[in-house]
Amino acid sequence: MTVLPVTLAAAAAAAVLNIWLGIRIGALRTALQVSIGDGGHESLQRRMRAQLNYVENTAFVLVLIAAIELAGVGSWWLAYVAAAYFIGRVLHGFGMDGAKLKVGRMIGTLATMLIQLGLAVVATLTAAGVM
Repeated sequence: MTVLPVTLAAAAAAAVLNIWLGIRIGALRTALQVSIGDGGHESLQRRMRAQLNYVENTAFVLVLIAAIELAGVGSWWLAYVAAAYFIGRVLHGFGMDGAKLKVGRMIGTLATMLIQLGLAVVATLTAAGVM
């Protein structure tokens, strides 16, 4: 049986972060008294987009982490990359609210793109037999 500790930990973190993003949406829905949709509220639109953007990107990151770990080239560094990704996504979630925390959106977006690119490069080099 193959155990993928980094993938398992990353998948667990992904689920928890998705729940947190959903709770933030639910809390705002309650405060704004919006049951369905965004009710025309930009703040709710921002939080909904933060969660959707998270879901759009996290699937690719988890697949890349799992593939790299299965290939046997993901050692200690892969866990740090996964942690950096999730920290970036938390910053993005807060940053999507705007105001003083809006820099978090930029940091989270940059971290997401660089981490996905880096993992894609490692996966490509592994597939080519270079790593």
